[in-house]
Amino acid sequence: MRILITNDDGIHAPGLKTLHAIATEIAGPDGEVWTVAPAYEQSGVGHCISYTRPMMVEHIGTRRYSVEGSPADCVLAALHDSMKDTPPDLVLSGVNRGNNAAENTLYSGTIGGALEAALQGVPAIAMSQYYGPANRDLDDPFEAAAKHGADVVRRILDAAPAHDHGYRLFFNVNFPPVAAGDVAGIRLAAQGVREGTGFSTKPHVSPSGRRFLWILGADQQIPTAPGSDAAMNLAGYVTVTPMRADLTAHDAFKTLEAINT
Repeated sequence: MRILITNDDGIHAPGLKTLHAIATEIAGPDGEVWTVAPAYEQSGVGHCISYTRPMMVEHIGTRRYSVEGSPADCVLAALHDSMKDTPPDLVLSGVNRGNNAAENTLYSGTIGGALEAALQGVPAIAMSQYYGPANRDLDDPFEAAAKHGADVVRRILDAAPAHDHGYRLFFNVNFPPVAAGDVAGIRLAAQGVREGTGFSTKPHVSPSGRRFLWILGADQQIPTAPGSDAAMNLAGYVTVTPMRADLTAHDAFKTLEAINT
């Protein structure tokens, strides 16, 4: 199997090393792992692409490329340039430092990379490591992802439909904020919402008198609804959330049918 890996934390991020090990195990001794990742951190860029400017791509090692762009840019660069003659069978994006559950999913460059792969017709899985008091001070905060990642990927590949039409499925995996030995299991989970939380801003005035705003995150230890992603992560479970690019609110059609003429 030929696997492309990318991320949004940058090509030198420790989570990418964890992902490379996972991908190497999945690819097997006769497979290949290609890395096409951002030259610098791209957290929070979502599914952004560099549509109005070119991006520099640097070949920095065997099957290893650095891109001055977003994770979605990296997938496009791989599929249509670096790997155009040897396309991947699978795209893995991550392992993100911090969770991409609940509303974080909508901002995540890690998700954006997997989403772009799905739009290009390639099976894709985004992977993120939840941080919390039980794992953030470990020698390796990614150890839950490192130990359980390959098994989760295999389970998804075995269960995913062979033929998928329209907006293709991709998968969002979040590893819980616990040590590897304390992982309770794997659960399918819907994307949740942390009620009453969200990103905000904090003003800052520079020594020169210019005013800036810092973006502030919300409390990540607040659970979502029972059975949904963050709630299950905080209970010690790896969550797998099947996703599509279709943003249509299908549940609202009946309520809004009076709009039709």
